Amino acid sequence: MKSLSMNLPLSIDLGDITVRDGLQALEHLFTTDQKLRLAEEIILCGFQHVEITNFGHPKYLPQFADAEALLDRLFDSERVGHLLKQNGGTVTVTAVTINERAVDRALDYKARRGRGPDILLQMVSTDPTHHKVNSGTTLDAYWAMTERCTAKAAEAGMAMCGTVSTIWGSPLADRQTELDTAVEFARRYLELGAAYIEHADHDGSADPARVYDYFRRVLDPARMGEFADPKYHLAHFHTTRGMGLANYLAALQAGIVRFETTLSGVGGQPANILDGRPVSGTGDYYHSAHSLCGLVGSEDFVVMAEAMGVKTGIDLTRLMASGSLFRDEFLKITKADVATWIERIAELTGIEAGAMERACSPGDISESALAAAAEKLAIERSQTVEAARQSVEALLTALFAHLRRGFWVPSRAETLDSGLPPSPHLMGYLKQRG
Repeated sequence: MKSLSMNLPLSIDLGDITVRDGLQALEHLFTTDQKLRLAEEIILCGFQHVEITNFGHPKYLPQFADAEALLDRLFDSERVGHLLKQNGGTVTVTAVTINERAVDRALDYKARRGRGPDILLQMVSTDPTHHKVNSGTTLDAYWAMTERCTAKAAEAGMAMCGTVSTIWGSPLADRQTELDTAVEFARRYLELGAAYIEHADHDGSADPARVYDYFRRVLDPARMGEFADPKYHLAHFHTTRGMGLANYLAALQAGIVRFETTLSGVGGQPANILDGRPVSGTGDYYHSAHSLCGLVGSEDFVVMAEAMGVKTGIDLTRLMASGSLFRDEFLKITKADVATWIERIAELTGIEAGAMERACSPGDISESALAAAAEKLAIERSQTVEAARQSVEALLTALFAHLRRGFWVPSRAETLDSGLPPSPHLMGYLKQRG
């Protein structure tokens, strides 16, 4: 049965990926205890699918160096362990395995522990240049690797999610891409044995009209055959240009019923700075406003869906409480955090801590201090002086941005501040809230 006024389903299947996609973009290293608590809160809200970690190399993704420890803690959690599928519950756990080494790490973990992620995730980009930068391989080589990995995962009892990226555009030099190429990639993944496809707009290139157009193609039996079923397709949108929520609605109206979001709308490209130290990450940020590259907030999307009468299975009262906790305890920057940043930048660059404490921007640091810092960093990190100077300025820019905001990134979940809209479908929650 459909809504009388809009083409909407009665319910949707919503996952939360804050612990992986959300935290990877933040320039702060979170502890395993913090990640576990966050994962527990998300699961207790009612999310049936959670993305927890990344088995990529810790050199490039130090935020996930604790991948095995976090999974151990989650499976053994007194609060939510019994809710996980592998412990007899219904909640599925996903881990990103961008290359074969990462897949092998995940498989080895399960072989040793007797448990592991339910779903592994790999990704291709329709833009060959972006794909090469992101994965280090050509598309042909990656498809061959994915075929091997999907078979290995299936043998170990794990499903594979195939992510198709740059569907609506690439962040590299504003490259345009073809929707039909993405449709072909999605079908190819499914034919290789992927359980479902994450259709991803990782940098906010999409607009609602093209989103609707694309998903109508994906759900067209003439193009996709048996894979036109909505169960095979999940929508993943970032909101860099403010269109994320509209894009989710366009996908919903096109017939998509699987989605994923993050608390406060955090997430995006892995950070290349962590607590005042440069890290490899995935290279230069796609956008100068890196802190505004996250997904749509779980809070806002759930409220929108429920306000329209679309059931999400999420406890909205608990979600608002968990969203507030995440914003106030995870995103806020403490005095100790600031001290750590200043201490580490001073150690790396030789810039006096007092100079940074008095400054408001990199331009407030003397040219002689910046030049000396670049020379020092160039020697220590085997960089050119020019590259080291860029690193120094990036560190200082990040420091002052964090000091100015007081948050690692600003929360973009508007319902946390504005409350619930006066929808008849939300009357029960509105009465609870006074």
